[in-house]
Amino acid sequence: MSDTRHDPQQAARPVYRDPTAPVDTRVRDLLSRMTLREKAGQLNQRMYGWDAYRRTPDGEFELTEALYAETERFAGLGALYGLFRADAWSGVDHATGAGAAHGPALADLVQRHVVASSRLGIPALLVEEVPHGHMALDGTVLPVNLAVGATWDPELYERAAAHAAAELRARGGHVALVSALDIARDPRWGRTEECFAEDPYLAARLTEALVRGMQGEAGATRDGLFADDKAPVVLKHFAGQGATVGGRNSAESELGLRELHEIHLPAARAGVRAGAAAVMAAYNEVDGMPCSGNRALLHGLLRERWGFEGLVMADGLAVDRLARITGDAVSAGALALTAGVDLSLWDEGFTRLQEAVECGLVGEDVLDAAVARVLSLKFRLGLFDRPYTADRPAPAPSPGRGRALSTALARGAVTLLHDDGQVLPVRPEVARIAVLGPHADTTVHQLGDYTAPQRPGTGSSVLDGLRRLAPPGLAIRHARGCALTGDDLSGIPEAVAAASAADLAVLVLGGSSARTPDTDFAANGAARSAVSEMTCGEGVDLARLRLGRAQHALLDAVTATGTPTVVVLVQGRPHAVPEAADRAAALLTAWYPGPWGGDAIAEVLLGHAEPGGRLPVSVPRSVSQLPVHYNHKDTEYRGYVDESAEPLYSFGHGLTYTAFAYGPPRLAGQTVEVDITNTGRRRGRSVAQLYIRRLLTPVWPRVLELRAFLGVELAPGECRTVALPLGADQLAQVGAGLETAVLPGTLEIRVAESSRAALTAVALVLRADGQNFTAPAETPL
Repeated sequence: MSDTRHDPQQAARPVYRDPTAPVDTRVRDLLSRMTLREKAGQLNQRMYGWDAYRRTPDGEFELTEALYAETERFAGLGALYGLFRADAWSGVDHATGAGAAHGPALADLVQRHVVASSRLGIPALLVEEVPHGHMALDGTVLPVNLAVGATWDPELYERAAAHAAAELRARGGHVALVSALDIARDPRWGRTEECFAEDPYLAARLTEALVRGMQGEAGATRDGLFADDKAPVVLKHFAGQGATVGGRNSAESELGLRELHEIHLPAARAGVRAGAAAVMAAYNEVDGMPCSGNRALLHGLLRERWGFEGLVMADGLAVDRLARITGDAVSAGALALTAGVDLSLWDEGFTRLQEAVECGLVGEDVLDAAVARVLSLKFRLGLFDRPYTADRPAPAPSPGRGRALSTALARGAVTLLHDDGQVLPVRPEVARIAVLGPHADTTVHQLGDYTAPQRPGTGSSVLDGLRRLAPPGLAIRHARGCALTGDDLSGIPEAVAAASAADLAVLVLGGSSARTPDTDFAANGAARSAVSEMTCGEGVDLARLRLGRAQHALLDAVTATGTPTVVVLVQGRPHAVPEAADRAAALLTAWYPGPWGGDAIAEVLLGHAEPGGRLPVSVPRSVSQLPVHYNHKDTEYRGYVDESAEPLYSFGHGLTYTAFAYGPPRLAGQTVEVDITNTGRRRGRSVAQLYIRRLLTPVWPRVLELRAFLGVELAPGECRTVALPLGADQLAQVGAGLETAVLPGTLEIRVAESSRAALTAVALVLRADGQNFTAPAETPL
């Protein structure tokens, strides 16, 4: 090793510029050189990224005065949100924004200006929305989280998440904002589509897969450098936002601490354990304090108890809302910083942190700790050493692979809820199919919220998929019938005529999160008024879970023809449509399956693929039942006099084109084994679901708790022994002091194909004592 004391050039170089120095050392050196103004600037993410540039008539890009003013204000730029965001809110489309080919040049144009504006050459973090694929022009759109939850396939999702990260980095972005922590406890909430499940265990496993896929192995360590095709993840939203009162966006969450710890924190805990680089503080309050100002949550729990060393970002404009508590923006920023927020989003409060420090509202040491976390992430991304995309010549991922992964997720999410066994898969004798409904011939309504405009010809509708895959001689006729919303019934007669002349009707109904330019947007991008056919998404909450009036009229009219009807629901939440279950020969849900969801649905209908999905949420009979989820507290009650209290379809439910038989569970060391046999005539996939039912326990139990699952494919007649883990992670529960541990008690292990089936499945009884568990000599059933 050379002695740099005799190398004037090396000796003159600041330590933070030395790529061989440890990250912590580089951070400390840089921090020691920064002014208070520069430090405050690193914690601000003020601009909408699409306001930082404009496209010139010759197709080039130029920076705006708004960006110049922002970098001048803080002698640089900490982070820039949404440089590549394209949608109705930003107003960016293919004529005004940067596609895949021009994205890297735009990123470098911005970064060169930021570095030049900084006295110390500090680059900016380019923070992007990646809710289900990078929300940018030409980005691969994946099915929404609720569809991902329906696959019960973390390995597949991990591969898709890795692809999304590679696209983001190839474009020039750095940090991915991804919904993962919200638990779907009220389907009236418009952001239900962003949740993985109503269940904390399933959500936790998919959150782990997300972090592993996007960040990779190196990103899981504190000082690990991110690979050029990996992106640090900001997991949102922390915590309890999926349980807002009345399913209303940003409303209060009336959560007891036990409910918070048992249901709403496990996914976040799993993400932190997997090495997530950052979390986003949610809008809602917990025990009277909004999350962005909640020190007990962000510092006491997240940092001290969990040991989280990453970044905490506030949600858009959430810091300024704290002025309702503190009285003004300066003290609101100080409160958020003291609580544990490191990086703001569009707020005024953090722009005045220098003032807050100078007047004694917050110590400079607290400011330094937050700045250190921001700088650490920049060093781990290699931005000081290779700030521009040209410095990282990694090839862009294949669009074909992105399409294949998106379609595979969509295929795995198609869930068969009801089947009379007479029509699916489509029989060879069927010669005429009527493809009907407002979702039959559209792709825009398959995409979900937070989606960039698609180029013409991208994707496939259900009609497209059936026409492409149908065998020769199968005639397909189409009629829309009605719109997703409104009362116009004029198209129903044409649909009825088509159904009457067909051997089979495929009726595609549902909702939409597609935004349009005339939508009234709030300052944080949430929809304030639902226009056109938007019935779901951020800011679009429902008091009822019914489809539009015209859709119900179309359902009544088509099923009344007597033609066997398959109903397909394309939706971002579980709508209450008991009529479809009663009148249709088969009922499927595909959630929002992404651009190529039409192909996936057609494959399942025609029998080219099995319906592989399982419900990640319970499907209610009506809104009057809410809340309805499988893991409610184990209290005896009669239900309602005027309606069943049971969901129409339970969590974990999903039929196949074959059948499976489950043997009794048995203990084998740290696993539970069960024999599964395919008793049908087709190859198929079963998802073995291990549930715990606590019998004798120090704290009041839930009816069931999912604690392990595994998908298994079996040929007709094949029997396989499946081993499911049974250790501390499965047996642990939240104790009286809110600690998580294996508590003494007696419990049942049940393995079945759904939560409802688990209630009557053969049980294996265990006694737990600390970390140990044993089976009684005689195991009751």
